[in-house]
Amino acid sequence: MDNLTKEILVTIPVTEEHKRYLEEQASSGEYHCSFRYLEGSAVKKEDVERAHVIVGNVKAEFLPHAANLELFQLNSAGADQYTKPGILPEGAVLANAKGAYGLAVSEHMLALTFALIRRFPEYHKNQMAHCWKSAGNIISVEGSTVLVLGIGDIGGDYARKMKALGAACVIGIRRTSKEKPDYLDEQYTMEELDSVLGRADIVAMVLPGGDATCHLMDERRLGLMKKGAYLVNVGRGNAIDPDALYRALISGQLAGCGLDVTEPEPLPAESPLWDLDQMLITPHVAGNFFLSETFERIVRIAGENLKAWANHEPFRNVVDLKAGY
Repeated sequence: MDNLTKEILVTIPVTEEHKRYLEEQASSGEYHCSFRYLEGSAVKKEDVERAHVIVGNVKAEFLPHAANLELFQLNSAGADQYTKPGILPEGAVLANAKGAYGLAVSEHMLALTFALIRRFPEYHKNQMAHCWKSAGNIISVEGSTVLVLGIGDIGGDYARKMKALGAACVIGIRRTSKEKPDYLDEQYTMEELDSVLGRADIVAMVLPGGDATCHLMDERRLGLMKKGAYLVNVGRGNAIDPDALYRALISGQLAGCGLDVTEPEPLPAESPLWDLDQMLITPHVAGNFFLSETFERIVRIAGENLKAWANHEPFRNVVDLKAGY
């Protein structure tokens, strides 16, 4: 290959129409591009080391010697496994798929929220037992106070939808101070979390990984929550201490919890969380490619960044390797 010929490795399951779109974007600049399409499970170390651009997540251990790599476009919003020192070759740009998952994951969060406050896990168990009985009192989203930890694409979509559904107060927690969006009634930084936890009827978590969020919701913070509140987590499983969560649920400190992510993952069959009536667990399916629009958005983001790369223009969704997102 001459210095204007670039190899692009695509590991996401694209259609012929997607291929034409990606190839058009990459060919809009000065480079001649050679595309290779491989299933993620079929990608080998040598495939990664040949590539100048990669579209789709690959094994992190394949990357340190990928000396040609200029752009690594993830199909995920989370990037923490690739931001550790020594993983990404020097000079390579890491971009994520922020903006692709808000629709699917926020709706999953809504589903978990309504299922919990309407006590559907208990009713489902009653149905399986052919038992016709009430599970008791409920709360409503309308008039409630909702606290959202992580106001990015996904958390912002959820907060906006909860406000539209009549939540009286929607509070957002960010890592750093930014201008407050209209759908939030209040906004605080992580340092102020403890002061607002006790006000929320519903706490929803969409936090990235990293040391700063590991067991953020521990015994102490779960104890700070309003008694009888609900907790939803779709960010990182290790953001909640599972043993402390179990104790908070069996004691009645929390009325219910919905998890799409767990610690560890998959959740072991012997975990006592499986058997709690007030628990709703889904196997990390809120995002992925299950909603076709999610995948279409990923392809569009990849195409925009291929065009930017080909024309030496600013990229979308560049990941800060120090911050991890």
